[in-house]
Amino acid sequence: MITFEGKLILLDIEGTVSPLAFVHDVMFPYARQHAGTYLAMHWNTALISQLARDADVPSFASPAEAEAAVHRLMEADAKVTGLKQLQGMIWEEGFRNGELRSRIFDDVPLALAGWCQKGREIRIYSSGSVQAQKLFFAHTKRGDLTTHFTGYYDTTTGSKRESASYRAIAADCDLPAEQILFISDVVEELNAARNAGMFTALAVRPGNKPAPQHDHPAIQSFDELRLH
Repeated sequence: MITFEGKLILLDIEGTVSPLAFVHDVMFPYARQHAGTYLAMHWNTALISQLARDADVPSFASPAEAEAAVHRLMEADAKVTGLKQLQGMIWEEGFRNGELRSRIFDDVPLALAGWCQKGREIRIYSSGSVQAQKLFFAHTKRGDLTTHFTGYYDTTTGSKRESASYRAIAADCDLPAEQILFISDVVEELNAARNAGMFTALAVRPGNKPAPQHDHPAIQSFDELRLH
């Protein structure tokens, strides 16, 4: 059990709000399966140029070459802007046509509602694009949860393992960093957030990888967070 007296809760998604298995076993394969079609549809656009930069090449000769590069980036779990934009576009159609429905942990909906009732702001910081984050929470198996959130951040803010990213988020929220609690399943992200002055908590969820040695308070459910 941990206690937080601040004003804003900043949440990671993968391994914190949603099972790792949903992202890795459902969303990523869906994006990989449909990447070729979307690349062909958006050829000669800024997205393709960004993907070339992500892949560290001057340009692509064909959609097939771009698709191969996207697959390599996905296999490397690259946190790069063009890839995340492409995935977000693919997931958007999947969510809208009903092929995708987000899985979240059972404690999440009630916790979000309770935090809002107590006057806390809730925002999201994920490596997935802001577009993908909004779609994820708008199409969950527990309904549309987007009304609970007042902001979203992605890799355009900066790396989740860099303290500067969390200072930028605090500035955008117009809050001192010590008024923000960041919850994630990744110790390196929590270290960066704490170095920026935020409070932190490690999400220990079913299916998560064992965490390396750390000194962050750990919670297995959002029910273990007490607000004062």
